[in-house]
Amino acid sequence: MSTVIPRDQLADFIGTELAPTEWFSIDQARIDAFADCTLDHQFIHVDPEAAKLTPLGGTVAHGFLTLSLLPHFAEQLDITIEGIEMGMNYGLDRVRFIAPVKVNSRVRALAKVLDIHEKNPRQYLVKLQITVEIEGEAKPALVAEWLVMQFL
Repeated sequence: MSTVIPRDQLADFIGTELAPTEWFSIDQARIDAFADCTLDHQFIHVDPEAAKLTPLGGTVAHGFLTLSLLPHFAEQLDITIEGIEMGMNYGLDRVRFIAPVKVNSRVRALAKVLDIHEKNPRQYLVKLQITVEIEGEAKPALVAEWLVMQFL
């Protein structure tokens, strides 16, 4: 369900926590494909036998793989300002990788609106705190402050 924020009520949405996204599975095939795309073939990601011998007990997703799922999760978060025609990634203010995502884990995103303001005429900067949870784990995979520019 889309959340459309009226432009005259932007301040009211600061601090709003959005509903969590659906769970998303990260399997070895996805980890391997990401390793191929980024040329990061460190054994902890792509060698199940060697990874079994580490304290993690198996392969884990790249932190940047988990981070790269934010656009996928954003489709489900679906928060827009009234009248917006398009949005684009503006960057990240802060990213912390808290816990590794073990192969075959499921992750989802939680978001909180930290700020919304008109940066330039007809351009609104939305700052979200994104927490990517790992199903069944106490610590999240990552916490990021994500900036999205929305254009009228």
